[in-house]
Amino acid sequence: MQTIPGIGPVFAAVIVAEIGNVHRLAGPGPLCSWAGLTPRHRAPDLKVHRGRITKQGSSLLRRACVEAVQRSLANTPMRRLRDRIVERPGTGARNRAKTAAARKLLTLVY
Repeated sequence: MQTIPGIGPVFAAVIVAEIGNVHRLAGPGPLCSWAGLTPRHRAPDLKVHRGRITKQGSSLLRRACVEAVQRSLANTPMRRLRDRIVERPGTGARNRAKTAAARKLLTLVY
């Protein structure tokens, strides 16, 4: 896990301790959902409403993933993904970019 850019020995220990047995989850999607890094999805009728991240699950795991993305070096895939999303127009793009890159990082951890 430490071969992934941005994850050192401390973040690796936190991630392993928080996830526990990874085989209890069906895939990377449920892991990201369990960590609270997926957007809310409400579909009361014919319209679909997407909202902010759910923030359900392990806040320590969510924080560790976001911090690993923030501390990654400039020429790593996670940083390039974050920078590419930041360049998109819209308000709050920096926070959305960190969350999206953290979700990608957690997918790679799985």
